[in-house]
Order: sequence, then C-alpha cells, then structure tokens
Amino acid sequence: MKNRIALIFCLICAVSSGYSQSPQLKIEGTQGKFYLTHTVVAKENWYSIGRLFNCPPHDIASFNNMNFDKPLEVATVLNIPLTSGNFDQKQLKTTSESLIPVYHEVGDKEWMYKISSIYNDVPVTSLERWNKIKRDDVKKGTVLIVGYLKVKTDLSPLAMGISTNPVASPTTAGEEVKTLKNSNPASVQTGSKSTQTIPTATISQPPVKPAVSTVPNTTTTTATAIPVNNPPERMNNYAVTHSNGGFFSIDYTGAGKSASGMAGTFKSTSGWTDGKYYALMNGITVGSIIRVTATNGKTVYAKVLGQLPDMKESAGLLIRISNAASAELGLGEGKYSVDVKY
Repeated sequence: MKNRIALIFCLICAVSSGYSQSPQLKIEGTQGKFYLTHTVVAKENWYSIGRLFNCPPHDIASFNNMNFDKPLEVATVLNIPLTSGNFDQKQLKTTSESLIPVYHEVGDKEWMYKISSIYNDVPVTSLERWNKIKRDDVKKGTVLIVGYLKVKTDLSPLAMGISTNPVASPTTAGEEVKTLKNSNPASVQTGSKSTQTIPTATISQPPVKPAVSTVPNTTTTTATAIPVNNPPERMNNYAVTHSNGGFFSIDYTGAGKSASGMAGTFKSTSGWTDGKYYALMNGITVGSIIRVTATNGKTVYAKVLGQLPDMKESAGLLIRISNAASAELGLGEGKYSVDVKY
C-alpha cells in the first residue's frame, strides 16, 4: 500500500514539474466558434486533454470531426473549443478553479472597439484593465488578453504556478522572435523595454504522465527492420516542393552534441503537407530541434515531443521519428541507422 501511494505521489510530481510554466494561449476562430490549438504528445489521450482544457473529451472529438473511440496519434493537432463552460470574460470562478489568460494579436486596421466586437462584445474597460493599456495605445502587433480559459485547479496542469487573477502587460510583435526550448511562448526584446512573452499559434505541451490511465499507449511502431533503400509507404507532399529538411529547419541551432544509433517510427498526421516533423528521444529537452541524418545522406529536422515510450519495442532504439519524417528521408516505417545532432 505504501509503495502504491509513493508511486502515485511521484506521478503527480512528474506532472507538476512538466507544467511548472504554463504556456500562453492564442485564440483562433470566429465568434461562436472560438478555439485553442493543442499538439498531442506521448501518452496523452482524449480524457487527459479534456481535463487539461476543462472540456468534455467527446466534445473535443466532435469539434475536430474525429472518432472518439480511436486512440490519438502523437503530433496530431487538435482544435479545443472555447465554450461557456471553459471560456470566461467576467473573471467569475469558484475557489476550485483557475483562470488562464487567452490572447489575441492585434491585426492591421484593428482597434479596441473592433476587438471588443470580435470577442463577444467584451467591455473595452475590461480589455484596458486586463492589459494595463489605454484604448488609444493599441496598434498592430499588440498582444491583448481577450478572456480567460477556466480550468479545474486540481485537474489541469495548466493551472499550476499561475495566478488566479492573471494580468499581463501588452507587447508589440514584429521584432526578433526566439523560440524557447522548454515551452511554446516566444520572447521578444524591444529595445529598452523588458522582455515580454508572445504566444505561438500552436500549444505543444511537455509529456504528461497521468496518475491513472486506462487507455493504451498510442505510439506505434513496426518491429521488423527494413533496408534503408525501401521506398516510403506514403507520398510526402511537403518534401516534393521543399528541400530544407522540414518546417523546423530554421529553428535548429545545435549545441555540438551528437549521437548515433537505430531509429524507429511512429504514425502521425502531421508533416505530410506542413513539414512539421516530430521525434521521441531520451535525454533531450522537450521542444528542442534536432537534426536527423540517415545513412543515405538525407536530413530532416524534428521537434522533440518527449522520451521514448517505455515498451519492449523501444529496446535498442536511440530515437523514434514521425512517419512523415521517415518518408522525407526516403525510408519506410521500420528501423534504420541515423546520426542525430542537437
């Protein structure tokens, strides 16, 4: 019994550390159909994502026109609906709830009254108070709080470490943006002004290890090794028109570290048209961009979503990459040798 309690405590601590810094959330969509985006990481399922955003998991599946009975694949991008149940613009909550700011980046020819009308006619005075800004100071690129995601404090890791009444100062986009390795928000330095965080379009969380899970691991693999000259099983449409190794190539910096070993694959809906390749690898910070080179000389750049899944099929593997990345390397969904730099 004591061992079980200790195990549960360790899992809770792991979740807490993974969300010690809550990501900033960018609102998408139109009035009546507002949503946030979330990229699925290893060991997440419909229920854990529902708890994360305080949204019924069946509603998330329906909003994305997906089959709830089908396990989620790593790197799948989900739209999370913002409804009256989880989107608040009056800062009304119970003692068991937390409010997390939801942001809008001001576009061309937008002003405070127009933004108010876009987001449910939220009072301009509320926008001024939340953002500590006067209505006449708003200009293109300013990032404004337009409401709050309301979550259950004890159930959503997003609530950890955040104020119950958060207020953020506005900032102006358009300067040099550097993506942090440990989280999605980007930092912008505007001359003598202090550094301010700006939300990215996609919310990608560190891996979550729920205390209780009845859904099997969704990361899949093929245990049989195949030669490196096998053709890909699907056509990578992005690779046909691009030759830079994927969407994340521009973010690769590298720290002079490298490793060589066997790579496996996992199925993903991402990468086939947008070039966003993902990887699972131990010992590397979540969010890092790595360079993966096959023995045929081809290279892709992938974002690390988490560690290798703890399963027998991972034995002997250095890394797993999405099947779209494998296709750009000219390989199939099997095992092959790679060199990794990070």
